Amino acid sequence: MKTNDVEILVIGAGIVGIATAYYLAIKHKRSRLLIVDEGQPMALTSAQSGENYRNWWPHPTMADFTNHSTDLMEEIARRSDNRIHMTRRGYLLVTRDERPEELLQQLHAGYGAAADKLIRLHEGSSRGYVPPHSADWQTAPDGVDVLQGRDLIQQHYPYFHRDVATALHIRRAGDISGQQLGQYMLETMRPLGAQFQQAKVVGISKADCFNVDVLADGTRQNITADIIVNAAGPFAAQVAALHGEVLPIVNNLQQKIAFADRNRAVDRKMPFAIDLDGQTLAWTDDEREALAAAPEFVRLLEPMPGSIHCRPDGGDHGEWIKLGWAFNTETTTESVREPELNPYFPEVVLRAASRLQPALAHYLGALPRDRVHYGGYYPMTRENWPLIGAARTPGVFLAAALSGYGTMGACAAGDLCARAVVGTEAPAFARSLSLARYQDQALMDELEATASRGLL
Repeated sequence: MKTNDVEILVIGAGIVGIATAYYLAIKHKRSRLLIVDEGQPMALTSAQSGENYRNWWPHPTMADFTNHSTDLMEEIARRSDNRIHMTRRGYLLVTRDERPEELLQQLHAGYGAAADKLIRLHEGSSRGYVPPHSADWQTAPDGVDVLQGRDLIQQHYPYFHRDVATALHIRRAGDISGQQLGQYMLETMRPLGAQFQQAKVVGISKADCFNVDVLADGTRQNITADIIVNAAGPFAAQVAALHGEVLPIVNNLQQKIAFADRNRAVDRKMPFAIDLDGQTLAWTDDEREALAAAPEFVRLLEPMPGSIHCRPDGGDHGEWIKLGWAFNTETTTESVREPELNPYFPEVVLRAASRLQPALAHYLGALPRDRVHYGGYYPMTRENWPLIGAARTPGVFLAAALSGYGTMGACAAGDLCARAVVGTEAPAFARSLSLARYQDQALMDELEATASRGLL
């Protein structure tokens, strides 16, 4: 049995664990730092990321969190000559509702006191609206443009179905390369002493320090650490259980597809588009009969939730597009490294996305063979806010439960967790993202009442 002595052990080498180690090493000069993961860095869920970011959520706490994360990503983009491929064409949230009052209320709530300055209304006229022709994150506007009126939306987005009546264009939003972000962080902190070991954590106990048993290459080893950071993604609850702690986290498996859009059904300069409206999928009589006979698929005949999304992938001169739809509501506390995916998901999400962009219907029954069907877990709390900061177990810290926003929130999560580890001052919103929020009954009542989960 080998023994490693470290000050800080980060469990999990996804983008959140890497970001936490990065800020501990770079900002707080911690060198006796080890990251362990059963797989390779940036594998599992981090390899399945949609690689999008946005700064608007229907609650100012999460808006502050993602704004902070975007600030940190922009710092890295500047330092690395934009190695992380940051773009900023925005998020385009669309609905057929001509007066989506609840949505507009959420929009104002998310921006809080700055709403009047950041929200620009365009009704019937696009005067003052800057279309997303450029992907340059340094020149794109901030805030949000609200486009109201079918003719106005058709003027700028003619490839959308004409029934779209309102579009919210979130401007501080776009996409990055999560893999490049993770690799940049790893390369930057390695010369400062941070290390990685491929190993599975199988036991945690504590006397004067933590004794962590791991399996590496079939050999049982022991790592002693003063501090543990649990950044184990969908395995965070299982890691916590090893030291006797229960975390309020469940895992939700979601799927996506990507394929070459050789028919050019999607405009290459389109922002990340999300169809907010629910729908009942259009099936033929034969298809309905077959689905009705299969208990696992009968729900596809019922009204389905909204938030089907689509975006170009690979830049203006690329060819691929990505489609996703987080409609799965089944949760589990357990997770596996290779979850089983629904083989019918590609056809289902394509059928749903065709409602917003009719040209995608040409691919129904004719998806390219070289498509990629992938998926990963959304580890999440009930309110879909992350858990960042001290665990109940002294000496253990959390950077967990980042659901479907792991890539966009990783830098902020890493920074806030690192601050908690070393005991330095954190932004005011940090407390609401820690376990301490469950002692704030007013906040929990507010979240229960508004159901502001922000799951797109």
